[in-house]
Amino acid sequence: MNYFIEGLQGSGKSTLTDRIAEKYPEYISVKEGDYSPVELAWCARVSQKEYEAILEKYNELRTEIENKSYREEDCIIICYTKIRTDNRNFYRDLEQYEIYNGRVPYDEFKKIILNRFEKWNSDNMIFECSLFQNIVEDMILFRNASDRDILDLYKKISKIIDKKPFHIIYLKTDDIPSSIDTIRRERTDQDGNELWFPLMMQYFNESPYASKHGFYGEAELYKHLKHRQQLELRICQEVFPDRYTVLPSKIYQNIDFPD
Repeated sequence: MNYFIEGLQGSGKSTLTDRIAEKYPEYISVKEGDYSPVELAWCARVSQKEYEAILEKYNELRTEIENKSYREEDCIIICYTKIRTDNRNFYRDLEQYEIYNGRVPYDEFKKIILNRFEKWNSDNMIFECSLFQNIVEDMILFRNASDRDILDLYKKISKIIDKKPFHIIYLKTDDIPSSIDTIRRERTDQDGNELWFPLMMQYFNESPYASKHGFYGEAELYKHLKHRQQLELRICQEVFPDRYTVLPSKIYQNIDFPD
C-alpha cells in the first residue's frame, strides 16, 4: 500500500506522516523537498546543459549539489532546498527551475505531472502533500483554471494510477484561520518575528488569480483555502471513490490504516 497524506497547510500532514512512518518502519516517507517519484515540490528540474552551468556557477557547492541530484531519462532533479548554504542567490536561482507557480507552459506542466505518475513503480511509500496541494495551488492561483479543468486533470491521473495500491488520507480542517495561526506562531525567528506567513501572503497576493479578481489580504486567502479544500474533497469523492479516508485535522488516535 502507498499512502497520500493530504490537506491544507497546518492540518497536521507532517505529524501524521511521521506517525505512520513510526508504525510502519518498512515504509519510506517522502516530504516536500525530498526526491519523489511523483512530486517535485521544492526541487529544480533541469536539463544536462543547465545542470552543468549550475555546477560551474556554484562550484563551492558541487559535492552537495551532486549528492542531492537524481538523474532521470529526460532531466536531472536537484533537491536544492536540502542543501545548506548562506548564499541566498543559490536558492533564488534554483527556484526558477521549479515546475510550479506558472513557471512552465500549461501543456508542459500537465505532461510532466502525468509522465511522473506513469513512471511511478515503487511501493510502500508515504507521500506528504504529493497528490493535491502543489498541483491544485498552481492551477488555481497561477493558471486561473476552473474546477472542471482541475477535475479533468485528476481524472487523467486516476486512469494512470488506477492499478496501483494507494489510499488517500485527507485531513479536513474546520477552522482554517486557527490552523494557519498555529503555523504562524510556530514559524518565527528567535525574536518572535513571523517568517512563513508574510511569504504566504506575498505568494497569494501576487498570484495571477488574486490580480484577476482583486483578491488581497488574509480574509481572501482563507476564502481561497476553503475553496481549495472543498475542491480537493470533491476530487476524492468523484475521482478517487473508495480510495480515500477523511479525518478531522490533527486527530490521529486509534486510526485503522487501510491495507
